[in-house]
Amino acid sequence: MTQTSDLYKKLYEYNQSDYYGFHMPGHKRNVRAAGIDLPYGIDITEIDGFDDLHHADGILKEAQERAAFIYGADETRFLVNGSTVGILSAILGSTEKGDRILAARHCHKSVYHAICLNELCPCYLYPEFEEEIHLNTEISVSAVRTALMEYPDIKAVMIVSPTYDGVVSDIEGIAEAVHEKGIPLIVDEAHGAHFGFHPYFPENALSKGADIVIHSVHKTLPSLTQTALLHIRGDIANRDRIFRYLDMLQSSSPSYVLMASIEHCIRMLEERREALFVPYVERLVKIREDLKTLKCLELLETRQYDRSKLVLSTGVTGISGKELYQILLNEYHLQMEMAAGTYVIAMTSVADTEEGFERLRRALFEIDERFCMQKSCDVTSVKCQGSLLEEQTVRSAAEEENDIDILNRRPGNEQVMTIADALMMADERAGSRASVRVRWQQAEGMISAEYAYLYPPGSPLIVPGERISHDAVRLLERYDAAGFSIEGPKCAGQIEVLDNTHRSR
Repeated sequence: MTQTSDLYKKLYEYNQSDYYGFHMPGHKRNVRAAGIDLPYGIDITEIDGFDDLHHADGILKEAQERAAFIYGADETRFLVNGSTVGILSAILGSTEKGDRILAARHCHKSVYHAICLNELCPCYLYPEFEEEIHLNTEISVSAVRTALMEYPDIKAVMIVSPTYDGVVSDIEGIAEAVHEKGIPLIVDEAHGAHFGFHPYFPENALSKGADIVIHSVHKTLPSLTQTALLHIRGDIANRDRIFRYLDMLQSSSPSYVLMASIEHCIRMLEERREALFVPYVERLVKIREDLKTLKCLELLETRQYDRSKLVLSTGVTGISGKELYQILLNEYHLQMEMAAGTYVIAMTSVADTEEGFERLRRALFEIDERFCMQKSCDVTSVKCQGSLLEEQTVRSAAEEENDIDILNRRPGNEQVMTIADALMMADERAGSRASVRVRWQQAEGMISAEYAYLYPPGSPLIVPGERISHDAVRLLERYDAAGFSIEGPKCAGQIEVLDNTHRSR
């Protein structure tokens, strides 16, 4: 039997006691009255003996110190509003209004929200791209150095590593370049909370020199949804300002259920690391080796990546990532994390079972065999017509054009004004002819007043204040036609622009 965390144990004992609460929350820990099987019994507010997350000096302070020690941080804070609140606090606390920030273009939308809130001027870093596998790769150290030289007034650098696809950047090299300028490196390592706990995975960004790191423990570790960590290390980051923003932005009534989940997860890493990670890595090694033998589908791997992510390309099947996603869901009842243009992502963790891995392996090989047989039949038919090469060439070109992942294309939007200015102008002009909604097909050359992105992963294709490019319009149309959900615009098939006169000359 595993040892329970101190916070959970204290909550459990309180629920079993005769203490009666004339305080929030309104369910009064009365499971019978609620009539549903949720953890009402341990859901409390800040009462005597249970500490206060915003002024921690007891059990929560000790829990956060334990998390800092486990991850190698100087200070760590529990986040019950997800990694989003950590990213917002990190950026707002590291910049002043109107500052310039260097940010990876494929960062999560919360980065853009922070840029908007502080009216920052962003410079973008674009990831490298591997044509053969239609996948963005890492942010290069040279790109960071070039941007820092071109814009000496940059006050902070924000990157995401690993990406949603599991690609890892050279954090050590980037940190060295950033620190030469005396500014902080913020790393959204939300998908890398498991890094550093087994040599099969990369070390975490803190050990590589990052100043501020955000982890979503709920993404790749056994913790409840919405739980995350904000870490700070070294003297470059302004801890007081960052924690002040965290107090402003994080709920003043943090869930003790969520905090108990974080603390228990940390204790598991501290006390059961080997028991959790050794069998998990063994299962991962086996399934990855097996999947490398697929004939039509393909397991994608980049130079630096997180092996916990199984990125499964549709390969030469001729189907899209969305179609593979639907086959796995509808025929095999396997829910993937996300679908992109030419691949799907299966996220794994220490909580995955042998049975789960076997179901995925069996499904992929059955699908692979099915499409290989179809391809063989197609080849035979075309050979009989004497035009195999011509048809294959035409079909391959069309498939590449139609299925390429939206995040693997640089839309080439021109940044005309800051996000904050664009949104402010749109608000001021609401209801006038100067603020209009247009169909995507009409939006080329106009300045956007809305975001447009696929979710997941939530990285914007169009950002307010950008002049919308031809490629951006085509990608919106293509992904909409393919059945992907495009979020951001208030009206389907349309986008708000500042006016109808800012067309490209």
